[in-house]
Amino acid sequence: MLLALDVGNSNIFAGVFDGGELLLKFRRTSRAETTSDEIGVFLKAALRENKIPDEAVTAVAICSVVPQLLYSLHSACVKYFRLEPFLLEPGVKTGLNIKYKNPAEVGADRIANAVGALHLYPGSHLVIADYGTATTFCAVSKEKDYLGGMIMPGLKISMEALAGRTAQLRTVEIARPSALVGRSTVESIQSGLFHSNLAAAKEIHSRIRRDYFNGEKTLLIGTGGFSRLFEGEGVFDAIVPDLVLIGLRLAHKLNSKS
Repeated sequence: MLLALDVGNSNIFAGVFDGGELLLKFRRTSRAETTSDEIGVFLKAALRENKIPDEAVTAVAICSVVPQLLYSLHSACVKYFRLEPFLLEPGVKTGLNIKYKNPAEVGADRIANAVGALHLYPGSHLVIADYGTATTFCAVSKEKDYLGGMIMPGLKISMEALAGRTAQLRTVEIARPSALVGRSTVESIQSGLFHSNLAAAKEIHSRIRRDYFNGEKTLLIGTGGFSRLFEGEGVFDAIVPDLVLIGLRLAHKLNSKS
């Protein structure tokens, strides 16, 4: 079995694969000062609670956007699982042709998303919207060119900025609004967060399709912790919350073969 770890600014998103089947998913808060023992004990406890023995895990794959955690992550894998983890980083095989000016700047989670999306939707131009701590959009051609993308504040960051920089607004639950026009401050903030992100997805998808793919059919794929908010809106061709784990597994498989 493969233990896949997506280490983000807010959470460590973990998954256990048996071949191509995702058996288990779980999360914990990520903090830069987390020790290897905290990570190792948490991972073993999560596996144990889900009746997966430690020895069943034969490989670990990591993609991380928190460099300060890499040492603790590596040490936890070696100490608690006796495994040298695979790290999705510049220089490993991904099957992508990265068009960034400096390919090393592309976040590992964005690369994993692209690898996973191309596997699930081969032969299609793609726009991938990832709703996490930050909201990112990535443009990927059907020829596997990673063209680049956009980074904007995520829903939670936007909500916290409103509460922190205004006198009369406060933090609210990030939730799907019941109406377009809110009839209270809470409803108005929720509607603003939801519909601004939805409108951004529509416009960004439309412009990328027009300017980079000559108007050809382009799929808009949603992923990330907040992506399910937008289900049923008819904007996304698919919402795949586990896309980063799927791509990480495929990158590990590709590099294991090589």
